[in-house]
Amino acid sequence: MNERLEATVRGLVQGVGFRLFVLRTAARLGLTGWVANDVQGAVKVTAEGSPTALAELAGALRVGPAGALVESVDEVRMPATGAFNRFEVRAGGHPGD
Repeated sequence: MNERLEATVRGLVQGVGFRLFVLRTAARLGLTGWVANDVQGAVKVTAEGSPTALAELAGALRVGPAGALVESVDEVRMPATGAFNRFEVRAGGHPGD
């Protein structure tokens, strides 16, 4: 049964390729959803897929790409909605779903 992960990543996470890193990681794991910068300097991630794949993504979010300095990751898990067909990068400041 699929789950949904909503995460907010804080630290030095904008301007370092973090969204592309999340996009590539999510694609490799077969996840759907989106990633976007927010106006407070964090990165927001919403992903759906298997609990195992989401756990791997969550671990990757805690590390980030070279050049990132992750200070914290706030995570919320819930049942998947099936709202997404793919994983994509959304425009900065996206309000979410």
